[in-house]
Amino acid sequence: MDLEESSFCCLFSLSPKIQPKNILRAQLWVHLRPAATLTTIFLQISHLKAGKEGNDTRVRVRVRSLKIEADAGAGSWQSIDMKSLLQAWLRQPESNYGIEINAFDATGRDLAVTSAEPGEEGLQPFIEVKILDNPKRSRRDSGLNCDEDSSETRCCLYPLTVDFEEFGWDWIIAPKRYRANYCSGECEFMHLQQYPHAHLVNKANPRGSAGPCCTPTKMSAINMLYFNRKEQIIYGKIPSMVVDHCGCS
Repeated sequence: MDLEESSFCCLFSLSPKIQPKNILRAQLWVHLRPAATLTTIFLQISHLKAGKEGNDTRVRVRVRSLKIEADAGAGSWQSIDMKSLLQAWLRQPESNYGIEINAFDATGRDLAVTSAEPGEEGLQPFIEVKILDNPKRSRRDSGLNCDEDSSETRCCLYPLTVDFEEFGWDWIIAPKRYRANYCSGECEFMHLQQYPHAHLVNKANPRGSAGPCCTPTKMSAINMLYFNRKEQIIYGKIPSMVVDHCGCS
């Protein structure tokens, strides 16, 4: 989601492809500047909406509050639930005037990073949205699809879910897990007809050739949010992360 600056801090532009009923989770992430001493911080977000006259006056409505015990000298990322507000925005886009974000410490200092000050690029607030995935239509040329209980011995696509949290990769914000899939099985003669070169190499049996293998024939990318070494947010498309089709080559 794109973030635009406004006089009230943060205005989010939402994709029209997102349907309110498909939202499973929506978290607002806010980076807090280091506190001078050990202190309690109250992080709060307020919804901005038009006044009764329908003019440019904005009215603040408290949406969520979060109490945080912060250590001295260390910045941190904090998240706060805003699923209900996001669904309301999508149902009534004209009501989206943005939100106001504050994180006051005991002295009244606001520690929330809401704009890109020098050295704070990549630390602006963002919304992480988890939506219900729509199943993809299967294609006739996608090869065999199997599950772990299948007795199939031929080259087949098997499901595999990778969980980054199990690896201890807490620097990855989203997705926390994804379906990677993998290929396994034997490559028989009839499969080789789809790949004539692999069949000819197998027949010729040159020195060092190991014969045809069950390998990915089509792969796709995933979008990922992660922290770099400066704790800045990076968004990128990582290629060849999901196996879509398997074949013999």
